[in-house]
Amino acid sequence: MKSLSKITRFPRPEDGLRAMVDHAPQAEAFAASWIERMRPLAVRIYALRRRIATIAVTVLAASLFVHVMFGANGMVVYRQKRAEYEALRKQNVQVQQENDRYTQQIQGLKSDTKSIEKEAREQLGYAKPGEYVYVAPAPAKPTPPANHTAKK
Repeated sequence: MKSLSKITRFPRPEDGLRAMVDHAPQAEAFAASWIERMRPLAVRIYALRRRIATIAVTVLAASLFVHVMFGANGMVVYRQKRAEYEALRKQNVQVQQENDRYTQQIQGLKSDTKSIEKEAREQLGYAKPGEYVYVAPAPAKPTPPANHTAKK
């Protein structure tokens, strides 16, 4: 059988209270010395409280300004989006005008005989009796270079 003296025993609650009472004067002395060391700093901070508050408000205002101007939805991004919107709106108007022109051309080709005749003459090369049709020659292809050094 093992010896009972080797078994760890838990401290009793009274032992903890006794240790706390024994060390209380040392803890009070430490707290008092810490307070005395920090008192000049606290007095200086209290004296500068308005200046510290002014600096804090200034830093906050500057950071808000930077965020408003350059943030994800800031003024710079807003102006870029606005310019993009205007460019797209102008492009939309141009496409709509082109669409209207094509619609008028289609309506003219469906009903107007002069429009039909004009398109037939231009695209198919038709001519009335006694007229001559001039066809421009196809552009000549450029001759390829004789050797590879001419490309450079």
